[in-house]
Amino acid sequence: MPLTNNDRKLYADLDRAKTRREHGLFMAEGTKCVLDTIGHFEVRSLCATDKWLAIHGHEIPHQVEIITVKRNELERMSHLSTAPEVVAIYRIPQYTIDTEMLSTSITLLLDRVQDPGNLGTIIRIADWYGVRQIICSPDTTDVWGPKVVQSTMGAISRVKCHYTPLPDFISEHRGIPVYGTFLDGDNIYSCRLTETAMIVMGNEGQGISPEVEQAVSRRLLIPSYPPGAPTSESLNVGMATAITLSEFRRNLLG
Repeated sequence: MPLTNNDRKLYADLDRAKTRREHGLFMAEGTKCVLDTIGHFEVRSLCATDKWLAIHGHEIPHQVEIITVKRNELERMSHLSTAPEVVAIYRIPQYTIDTEMLSTSITLLLDRVQDPGNLGTIIRIADWYGVRQIICSPDTTDVWGPKVVQSTMGAISRVKCHYTPLPDFISEHRGIPVYGTFLDGDNIYSCRLTETAMIVMGNEGQGISPEVEQAVSRRLLIPSYPPGAPTSESLNVGMATAITLSEFRRNLLG
């Protein structure tokens, strides 16, 4: 069936959080992103060029509605600087926090992370280190935004993100160690880290908020090298997440 003008306008507007919430939809763009996610979310429609379908059509489940479009139509819908040959429109899933997983594994808590690229990178890092759910503060950027989805490189299919006030969430799950990174914390490389933990990563410019900081039970420092030498003011939150999760996994294996 052809792509309607209303659908085209709707898909082009999915870069706005309000539109995504109202319609319960999000978009994946490009071959890798679409093929990495196509079996994990309910598909509303898939729009692709004849050229793309000739190469990849066999990789799309038979029940998926495919709309053949011209490249200029994709250019009008795409949120990338260079329009892809394929986009998929998915229904936003409704997840429930796995409370059993909280008490048996590592859970990331994101406090006011604003940059879509940072959030996508963190989801990808979490996927690499086996973290399967992330708890976000309500003012963390929307995981279903096009830039976030694109930068997860398919990891959004395996890592579930939830939004809830972090102080309340931590209070409801007392007994689980809560770690955060600070400039006055204990050196992460010399700490014995626990197998089960909540790890808080803070805002790009302001770090962890005072309200969440009060709930942190273990303060960690990622030290610069050599000690005392002039250096950058801080690490990117994605880098800090990678280092922190790497140390938790190294402790577990060691």
